[in-house]
Amino acid sequence: MSQTAFSTLSLHPELIQNVATLGYETMTPIQADSLPHILDGKDVIAQGKTGSGKTAAFGLGLLNKLDVKRFRIQSLVLCPTRELADQVAKELRRLARSIHNIKILTLCGGMPFGPQIGSLEHGAHIIVGTPGRVEEHVRKGTLPLHNVNLLILDEADRMLEMGFQDSLDAIIGDIPKDRQTLLFSATFPTQIQSIAQRIMTNPVMIKVEATHDNSSIDQHFYRIDNNEQRFDALKRLLLQYQPKCSVVFCNTKIECQEVADDLNDAGFSAVELHGDLEQRERDQTLVQFANKSASILVATDVAARGLDVDALDAVFNYQLARDTEVHVHRIGRTGRAGSKGAAYSFFSDKEHYKVLLLEEYLNREIVSEALPSSSVLSLMPHPAEMITLQISGGKKQKVRAGDILGALTGENGITGAQVGKIQLFDGCAFVAVQRDVAKQALKKLETGKLKGRTFRVRLLR
Repeated sequence: MSQTAFSTLSLHPELIQNVATLGYETMTPIQADSLPHILDGKDVIAQGKTGSGKTAAFGLGLLNKLDVKRFRIQSLVLCPTRELADQVAKELRRLARSIHNIKILTLCGGMPFGPQIGSLEHGAHIIVGTPGRVEEHVRKGTLPLHNVNLLILDEADRMLEMGFQDSLDAIIGDIPKDRQTLLFSATFPTQIQSIAQRIMTNPVMIKVEATHDNSSIDQHFYRIDNNEQRFDALKRLLLQYQPKCSVVFCNTKIECQEVADDLNDAGFSAVELHGDLEQRERDQTLVQFANKSASILVATDVAARGLDVDALDAVFNYQLARDTEVHVHRIGRTGRAGSKGAAYSFFSDKEHYKVLLLEEYLNREIVSEALPSSSVLSLMPHPAEMITLQISGGKKQKVRAGDILGALTGENGITGAQVGKIQLFDGCAFVAVQRDVAKQALKKLETGKLKGRTFRVRLLR
C-alpha cells in the first residue's frame, strides 16, 4: 500500500470511503505532510500555493474532529474573499457527503445581513466566512464562538494584505484559547510569523513547494559613459524584461525625482520615494507600489530602509551603492520567498574603484555585458496590473476592510478576486482593484455607502 494513500491515515471509515468515491487516490504533498499532524490535534502552519490540495487537507481534519451529534458551531474557516469561501464550503460539503445532518454556513460580505442572522438562529456545525462579515456578526452577538475547537485561516497572507488584521484579532479574541489552529498561506511574510506566534501553540511548520535557493539572484553589470546612456540602458532593460515589480536605486534625492519623472514621461508606471516627501506622500507612494498600481519604485537607500515588499522581480542600481554592504542589501530585496531574482547595475569609469571593491566582496570577476539592442525601444511598457482608489474615510470614521470589500462586491459589483490590497489609515483608506474594472469599482464606491455614509473616492493611478 502506498504511503500516500488516504487509507494509511487514522480517518473515520466513512471519510476514507467517501474520498475514494470522489476519485482521490493518493495524497498531494501538502496533504501527506500536514494531515497526520492535523489529525493528531496539533497546530499547523502549511505553506503551499493554490491548487496544492490544502482545502482537502484541512477539510478532512475538520470533519474527522467534528461531533455531529453536538449541534454547536465547532469549526470556523476564514477566507479572504467571498469566492474562496464559497469554494471552500462547496468542497467541505463534497467531503462530508457520507456524514448525515451536517450543517455548513457561509457568512460573507456583499450579501444581505438579515437572512444570515436567520440561518445562524437555526444553528450550524461549521462556519466558513470572510473576516469582515464574521467580525460584524461577532460584534452584534449573532455568532457565538465559545464552542469553537478548530480555527482555520485559509490564504492568511492574502487576508493580511487585504487589511483584515484588526478583524482577525477581534474574532480570534472571541474563540477559546484551548483550540486547534491551522494556518494555510502561499507566502510567509513577517506579519504571518508574528500572528502565528500570538495565536498558535508550538505549531508544526510545513512547506511543500519547490523553492530556489534564497541567494538565487542573477547579477548583471553594464558599463555606461554618461547619464543619458544610463537612462537609455534602464529603459532598454525594463522593456526587454518587463518586470512586474522592480526597484530602481539612486544615490541622491534629485536623481531619484528626475529618474521617476523621466520614466513616467516614457510611458512607464513609476513612483518615487526619497527624504523630501511628507509622510502623507510617502504613505501614498508605498501604498501604490505595494498595491501593484505602480510597477517601478525609484528610491534612495535611506527612504527604502524598512521597505517590506515581497516578490520583487528585479532591482536596478542606477549608480553603484557607496559601499559594498549597501549593494548586497539592495539586491537582497529580489529573489525572496523562494523566487528567482535579478539585479542590474550600471557603472561608469569614474566608479571603477567601486567595481574593484565589489569584485573582492563578491569573490567574482565583474564583466560588463552588452545591453539589449535598440530595437526593444519600439516596445510599449506593460501598464501596472492594478489601480488604487483613495477613499476619504478611514479608521477614525470606523471604516473597516470588510466594509470596503462588501461595498465593492455587492449587487452588480466586481468579484473578490478583482480586489487587491486594502490599507486603512486614520483619515483615509486605499483599495487596489484590477485595472479593467477600475471605473466600475469607482462608481460602485461613489454611489454606494460605507457605514451608512457616502465618502469621496478618487482614482490615484
